[in-house]
Amino acid sequence: MTPATRTGLDPAALDTLRGIVGERYVLTSDGDVEVYSRDATPLFRGRPDAVVLPATTEQVSAVLTLATRLGIPVTPRGAGSNLAAATIPEHGGIVLVLTRMNKVLEVSGAELLAVVQAGATTAALSDAAAAQGLLYAPDPGSRTVSTVAGNVAMCAGGLRGLKYGVTRNYVLGLEVVLPTGEVIRTGGRLWKDVAGYDLTRLLTGSEGTLAVITEVTVGLLPLPATSGTGVAYFDHLSDAGRAVAQIIADGVLPATLEFLDNRCINAVEDFAGLGLDRAAGALLLFGDDGAADVVARSLERMGTTCAAIGARGVTTARDVAESEALLTARRCSLPALARLAPVTMLEDATVPRPRLAEMVDRIDAIAARHDVVCATFGHAGDGNLHPTIVFDPADGDVRERAEAAFADVFAAAMELGGTITGEHGVGAAKRPYLRARLGDDQLALLRRLKTAFDPAGILNPGKLGS
Repeated sequence: MTPATRTGLDPAALDTLRGIVGERYVLTSDGDVEVYSRDATPLFRGRPDAVVLPATTEQVSAVLTLATRLGIPVTPRGAGSNLAAATIPEHGGIVLVLTRMNKVLEVSGAELLAVVQAGATTAALSDAAAAQGLLYAPDPGSRTVSTVAGNVAMCAGGLRGLKYGVTRNYVLGLEVVLPTGEVIRTGGRLWKDVAGYDLTRLLTGSEGTLAVITEVTVGLLPLPATSGTGVAYFDHLSDAGRAVAQIIADGVLPATLEFLDNRCINAVEDFAGLGLDRAAGALLLFGDDGAADVVARSLERMGTTCAAIGARGVTTARDVAESEALLTARRCSLPALARLAPVTMLEDATVPRPRLAEMVDRIDAIAARHDVVCATFGHAGDGNLHPTIVFDPADGDVRERAEAAFADVFAAAMELGGTITGEHGVGAAKRPYLRARLGDDQLALLRRLKTAFDPAGILNPGKLGS
């Protein structure tokens, strides 16, 4: 499908938009729209003609109906915290920002679910659930700012993915507005419902190309009684990878199993001063939750396994404060690395868990071959790696070398039976690699689905191969 394009909005269209959402919620000045020309992905930019902030599903419907009639591109957006350039308005038009719709509408302990508006943050949902002794399991690193609908649109992962799964495992139902203005509800409040095609799953991870999510119903779990965390240091990151494989082979399913390489360890220590072992080649963060005795046994088994693999040191947090400090080491990896150079390119590639150590070695070799500074951290338990290249764009052809290095990283991941993205999504950043991952026939099917939902091609045009 040819993406809808437009160089500006007709004054009459702007007046109609102001009539729908109110004058103060239609932004057109350079200063106002510049904020929405970018998201958290570096080096991507696209200026919208207008930014529209609706407050209700009815307003979203009216905006989309107008956009379809006039052929105006619309890019849905939450907090803009994604790392795939998925909310960049490459064709101008309207950026539709859902952050005014930010209420946690309901938390039901009896049904183990919550209902939230699109713009509610992941942290707000998690806190509301925890207040009733419940757990919202998805735990993306951007949880304090990312919106629930944004997590659904990108199918966000997080630190608890190995044990609990990712966002799609908890989406029970959606209220969405189709590009042509119809409001539909998919799924509902049930954990079991197989009536018709699973549109809820189809829309989860659709990156705002098929519909605009306005309300989400998610499943919750009982809050674990306790949790614990430990850390093991290794001389080499490949040794940490082997420890991960052995932990899983021993029958332990951790709630947390994360790793940092030496460059990450030192960046985090400079940033947060947590007392990490700067000389270690790798840090493996392991943890579990549940009944106190179960957690204690799991931590002991994982620590013993790490020692047997050859860890240079293993420690277990003595209390909640120490556990939080260790988790901080993982959560602050990106901001710590961002201090090393003006540009931080964080990517994600996933390989089968047994190939993790091999993929780590491949990344190191690729970085050396292209002469770029690369640090790697990620979700060791599910094979999801985050190679991160930092550079100064004033340094000659370094951007081209970084992009060439990532192309090799994605090729290596696919060669090992993996994928180009485990949790960040495709957006504009991974679009050049999508054909290699899916093939022509599957891309053609995606385009036919896109046409069925969005006949005018207005919604986030150009993303996901559309």
